[in-house]
Amino acid sequence: MTEPVLHHYPISPFAEKARLMLGFKRLAWKSVQIPLIMPKPDVVALTGGYRRTPILQVGADIYCDTALIARVLEELAPSPSFFPQGDTYAVQAAAQFADTTLFWNTVPVGFQPGIGMMKIFFKDAAPEYLTAFGKDRSAWRGSSRRGPANECKANLVGLLARIEAQLAAQFLFGAAPCYADFSLYHALWPLWRPEDTRAMLAPYPRTLKFMERMTAFGHGKSTEISSADAIQLAKSSKPETVKNPVALETNGITLGAQASVMPVDTGLDPVIGELLTASADEIVIRRTDPRAGTVQVHFPRFGYQINKPA
Repeated sequence: MTEPVLHHYPISPFAEKARLMLGFKRLAWKSVQIPLIMPKPDVVALTGGYRRTPILQVGADIYCDTALIARVLEELAPSPSFFPQGDTYAVQAAAQFADTTLFWNTVPVGFQPGIGMMKIFFKDAAPEYLTAFGKDRSAWRGSSRRGPANECKANLVGLLARIEAQLAAQFLFGAAPCYADFSLYHALWPLWRPEDTRAMLAPYPRTLKFMERMTAFGHGKSTEISSADAIQLAKSSKPETVKNPVALETNGITLGAQASVMPVDTGLDPVIGELLTASADEIVIRRTDPRAGTVQVHFPRFGYQINKPA
């Protein structure tokens, strides 16, 4: 089996989610450290423009979004499963809520200037870099609204109390962790990781124990490689054959035609290529890059839009 390659950087909560999922699956994987801000030429060579972090590479197949990455890892290593109680509406709803609503309330608190995550990961950053980082994230968010820290802190009072009540067992839905637990973990990570913001979780002992249990899964066994090595891997590999291709609700875009795919909320950078499938679960396009060769870029259907190229 080709070892999966995770393209990521340390401060990303979604990358932390992916690292922990790899650890839970006890997988060996290759690690590529990518830039925090644009430009990201080696990432773009593989994805065609998608800029969210992380991405997972398996040969010449590039998987975007942790929701889809989880399903790929489930296929690579079915046990232990991300869905011990089944892939239910409740699990997906809890994961989606954590990935969006909860996440956008913890990030403004955990990433305040001079404290929390910024203090850990940017303590030696030059003022010019911090300015560039802020501009990059503003462009990434587009028109989506991120509340001020005080508003988010007020929201978290109610959210954390409900999370604490839900954790009557060791994990959200019982004695075994499921995919939603990894979403909850990474959304809380910006508060839990820094000591100065972890105090916000002190009134919630079940939640603190939950974070400790999740952290214990570790990140698996990783080997660092360069982005150039990852690009060469893609170029020397053949993409997997898409099974049961279908064009579901594509606004007239047929299989084999050019399509543009991008998220619906943030990071609105379109990826253009030949449409291979658009099912209820996944969109796959094929594109050719001078450096990476022919690759297939995979997106989850939920949270992404497909259009005819402009």
